[in-house]
Amino acid sequence: LNLVDLQLFGKHGQNGPIIYTTYLKTEHSDKNIEFWLACDTYKKIKSQRKKISMARNLFASYIQPQAPNDINIDSPARKAIIRNIQEPTQSCFDEAQRIIYKHMDRNSYPRFLESQIYQKLKHSLQTNDNNSMGN
Repeated sequence: LNLVDLQLFGKHGQNGPIIYTTYLKTEHSDKNIEFWLACDTYKKIKSQRKKISMARNLFASYIQPQAPNDINIDSPARKAIIRNIQEPTQSCFDEAQRIIYKHMDRNSYPRFLESQIYQKLKHSLQTNDNNSMGN
């Protein structure tokens, strides 16, 4: 995940996105990272049947009017997805994913970097690194 500080999380595998998601839950905006990650998963699906099923699930969960996890995207992006949902393509969620990335990059991610969750983790990892260097 590009949003996560690779220097801090790079050697700790998948923990970065998990910790960022945990933080977003405190802001009630975890649907953004969930949508972003789901789009990445969607792009990797090879089976057209599975791709159609997941596209419809993404649409129902995040895109359609009054979706339970409605994301903040502009009208043109939403309308493009609505037009393409019957025969979804590999890239039909790209614009929405890009918009959500920008929201996170400009809003929640800078707050995350200042959060106690991040600061405690950063301190903990730095302490562990310093301890392991002494061995």
